[in-house]
Amino acid sequence: MSQDITVYKSFEEFYPFYLKEHSNRTNRRLHFIGTSLGVLFLIYFILTKQYSMLLVPFVFGYGFAWVGHFFFQKNRPATFKYPGMSLRGDFTLWSQILSGKIKF
Repeated sequence: MSQDITVYKSFEEFYPFYLKEHSNRTNRRLHFIGTSLGVLFLIYFILTKQYSMLLVPFVFGYGFAWVGHFFFQKNRPATFKYPGMSLRGDFTLWSQILSGKIKF
């Protein structure tokens, strides 16, 4: 398991580390699926005013991602140490997979 102790001053410094921690293709795919489902559920629950269900999108997003890390990438999710930058990394990775810049 990766043990990073670096203090990142910007997302631009953090993102190469994030990509290294997501080098396993199955892990990236699970992140993409979890983020996609999380966004769809979030939109659905807001539009249908089911505010009591707003934790469900996070369960899907993080659930898929953590399975990817623990079982395929075999590392500890960056969310535990860098929650804000990691969330931004998730959406950056998601958009780069969607645009074809990173392979699904």
